[in-house]
Amino acid sequence: MERLSPVLDALVPPDAAIDVIATGFEWAEGPLWLESEQTLVFSDVPANTVFAWREGEGVTEWLKPSGYTGDRPRGGEPGANGLALDSEGRLLLAQHGDRQVARLAASLAEPRPVFETVASHFRGKRFNSPNDLTVDSAGNVWFTDPPYGLEGGVDDPARELDTFGVYRVATDGTVTLVVDDLSRPNGIGLSPDEATLYVANSDPERAVWMAYDVAGDGSVSGGRLLFDATTAVPDAPGLPDGLEVHPSGHLFATGPGGVLVLSPAGDLLGRIVTGSAAANVAFDADHATLYVTADDRVLRVRLGGGTR
Repeated sequence: MERLSPVLDALVPPDAAIDVIATGFEWAEGPLWLESEQTLVFSDVPANTVFAWREGEGVTEWLKPSGYTGDRPRGGEPGANGLALDSEGRLLLAQHGDRQVARLAASLAEPRPVFETVASHFRGKRFNSPNDLTVDSAGNVWFTDPPYGLEGGVDDPARELDTFGVYRVATDGTVTLVVDDLSRPNGIGLSPDEATLYVANSDPERAVWMAYDVAGDGSVSGGRLLFDATTAVPDAPGLPDGLEVHPSGHLFATGPGGVLVLSPAGDLLGRIVTGSAAANVAFDADHATLYVTADDRVLRVRLGGGTR
């Protein structure tokens, strides 16, 4: 642990340690705690698979395919990336290969690769590759759409949208582009009062986290720099990627060196040093445990104390 402020001690206890609970993945992403199943699920994006981890049981294959359901073989990063639960407790997936946000049309207890489309197009054009997502208290889905899942990357001839955007899917299915000026929008989260939208930009030339004001009608304005980690990129593994917002308002954000803990004002309180590029994070139901996907492994940090 790298501790830069005593405020961190209330979030990550001084005796907190990092446990490796699973290894052997190509690129682990999108962790999500399923309280009803007492299970952590997470994506392995290149493997087109969602795995499950249970205490005392270890890892099992949970859902395959997870993000690409096409017939032809394809390379790149075809699987699901970010995972979330919608307002009714159903699983949402940011599907790289199928280029959509989808809903699992099966129960969490008996998952099967049957999906319903939540959003696949904006103004008649297919998304690039939805990457990460979050759901607000009203059930609206917010997600990022960088090029990472396109088989040919930025120059893929199948790419249809000029923008790497951040979108909001309203409960009636209306899709709105809310942020259009980021080069690589990635991790996404909302403040506890849902008045601020946070977006990570995973561009090594501009490795930043941005904050935006969210109005009652879901419109977004006032983009401002929250934290800039660009100078750390050459010396530490990882880029701004997935993030989660603690009930206290602090951000646990994967980035150069591991998991950065940021205050709502953008102060760096410290860093959970993972030793490899960290991709995403998730809390358990009472925020007493933090799970981290980091390259080929999944980590656990006991925070203790529960929701604050």
